[in-house]
Amino acid sequence: MIEKAHEAYNKQDFKIAFELYNQLADENNSDAQTSLGFMYQNAQGCEKDEKKAFEFYEKAAEAKQPYALFNLAILYMNGLGGVEHDQFKAHDLHMEAATKEVPPAMYEVALMLERGLGCLQNYSEAAFWYEEGAKRGHLESFNNLGVLYKDGHGVEQDRARCFLCFSKAAEGGLAGGIYNLGQLYDQGYGCEQDHDKALDLCRQAAYKGHAKAKEIIKGLQEEGKIVF
Repeated sequence: MIEKAHEAYNKQDFKIAFELYNQLADENNSDAQTSLGFMYQNAQGCEKDEKKAFEFYEKAAEAKQPYALFNLAILYMNGLGGVEHDQFKAHDLHMEAATKEVPPAMYEVALMLERGLGCLQNYSEAAFWYEEGAKRGHLESFNNLGVLYKDGHGVEQDRARCFLCFSKAAEGGLAGGIYNLGQLYDQGYGCEQDHDKALDLCRQAAYKGHAKAKEIIKGLQEEGKIVF
């Protein structure tokens, strides 16, 4: 039945999906509980109810359902679902989800380690988890790992690896990765300097809403250095 529920959800038939997930959740199916929590959180097939979302995530997390752990961590990180903001709890849950190979949890736990949120700051551990996320194609992980290679935080400074990480993030369409790759071309860092390529990438990032890129493009337009 879980396959039918997932199929209905993917077809955006939220009414049927919601009914099926409810039946399965009553049977303590942790995957269904996780999906039901997500639907309550996003008002899909039901009214938005963050408290119910929390309750279903918590039930599924007791069974160590990977995405329930991750979603529960997000609630604690942001103080949603009737829980108080708790970075330490969020970090522990993200770490549990990361060890169960949830790529966005790998990114979140790395970000927390990099910034010392809910844990002791540890750049080398952050680099490890960014790399694990990147191995699984997580674009933000590629981008942030590139920053660590550029700055030499937690890893040895490495221009080639920095360029590769930003390139992967940019290829995936991540605005931050496109902008950062443009900066490398502008500086000739890890690649041959190419101001035209840098400008083109900056423009692409601006179109995707990157704040710094938009600011640069606007400044160049006002100075009359570019027309569009």
